Amino acid sequence: MSKKAIVIGAGIAGLAAATRLIHKGYQVQVFEANSYPGGKLSEIEKKGYRFDAGPSLFTLPDQVEELFLLSGKNPSEHFQYIKLPVACHYFWEDGNQIKAWSDINRFADEVESKLGEPAENIRKALKSSAFIYEHLSPLFMHRSLHKLNTWTNKDALKSYLKIGKLGIFSTMNKANEKKFTHSKMVQLFNRYATYNGSNPYESPATLNIIPHLEFNIGAFFPKKGMHDITQSIYRLAQELGVNFIFNSKVDEILVENKKAIGVLVNGQKYLSDIIVNNMDMVNAYKSILKKQKQPKFLLNQPKSSSALIFYWGIKKKFPELDLHNILFSDNYKEEFEHIFHKKSIYHDPTIYINITSVYKPDDAPEGCMNWFTMINVPNNQGQDWDSMIQEARKQIIAKVNRILKTDIESMIEVEDLLDPRTIESRTSSANGALYGNSSNNMYSAFLRHANYSSDIKNLYFCGGSVHPGGGIPLCLLSAKIMTEMVKET
Repeated sequence: MSKKAIVIGAGIAGLAAATRLIHKGYQVQVFEANSYPGGKLSEIEKKGYRFDAGPSLFTLPDQVEELFLLSGKNPSEHFQYIKLPVACHYFWEDGNQIKAWSDINRFADEVESKLGEPAENIRKALKSSAFIYEHLSPLFMHRSLHKLNTWTNKDALKSYLKIGKLGIFSTMNKANEKKFTHSKMVQLFNRYATYNGSNPYESPATLNIIPHLEFNIGAFFPKKGMHDITQSIYRLAQELGVNFIFNSKVDEILVENKKAIGVLVNGQKYLSDIIVNNMDMVNAYKSILKKQKQPKFLLNQPKSSSALIFYWGIKKKFPELDLHNILFSDNYKEEFEHIFHKKSIYHDPTIYINITSVYKPDDAPEGCMNWFTMINVPNNQGQDWDSMIQEARKQIIAKVNRILKTDIESMIEVEDLLDPRTIESRTSSANGALYGNSSNNMYSAFLRHANYSSDIKNLYFCGGSVHPGGGIPLCLLSAKIMTEMVKET
């Protein structure tokens, strides 16, 4: 008989972990508190409109494909995607617009022609991003930071020789100010800090690794929408024999003699050889591990930003808008000051609009668009969210109207909402933070929980709140790193 594994949470990392554990010879059960898989990577359907509810940017598709290849299947028969010709369309209040073409030379030339930023500066910045990826991804993305051999292997030794060029001792903003002559380009490249909920004026310049994923490797879109990432891996896991139990909140991880032995669900014990926690690490320790030793230092680390999202069904098409669109704030530094220090929403927020109907027309009725309209906001610290949301909605609509020269509110025929409180309640994310602990200091990579427990044998962790971090590819990598630590049966 093969050994048993229990996975707590059917988020994207939990689905990947379950799939990988099957290949290690385990019988796998997944307990999920919600009635559906995917966690944040879910969808909303309303009056003919479909919205991807959570993560909207897709990079490193090979991390999804690898799960199918591991199972001896042709990925393209189960999950299909396209590479985007334009990664993002950027707008400013002064009328400037930049398309971030996937063709780097075309992007660089557009920036030079519209802003006067030398094209060579763009190429150098992306070459630098590739350099950081080459030397840091083997350490920070593909290995556990909590194992000695991570720091003594040949990849690590090679990186030590380049440490001064990896951005460890500078902030993202300072590094970008040195690379670019135009403030709008500094702002554009500072934006990548938001990909893991951080502040570019405080986070290390190592986060300049992120543009490499979007430009040098590419930004992609699943042909059936982002939710198909969830659905395709979920179907694969089912085919492989993973047993999913929905509407089943785990009440406790059972521990005996410093060894995880099972879980308690609705008063019933389920025993297992290993336990994998895909629940947010902070809330897991506060609830299902509350009887165990608490890693207080990690639990008390500052949390990442959260999001306020309006899902709008818009009864008009805007040909100037792409899949990914950014309407920038005029004072980016002040916006982050409000998010991370004042714990409030700046009156001129940067607006992200994701419109999947650009590439998937059936996501909206004919002649219409599905707007996923998001601003970065602080995590939930008990603010008066109702009044803050009401004011933010007015500010978002006013900014959209100014930049697009329209009257957007008259075109909204469907509306739904997600805020830090509902993010917390639906996904068990501590304080509604999207990415667990923030990355606002040079040690942040080391201030994430390991992919295993050093105190409780046979207890493992995956997901956006543990190493290597949040976002779809990193969640999938967390499951991979975790599974590599588990012995085959």
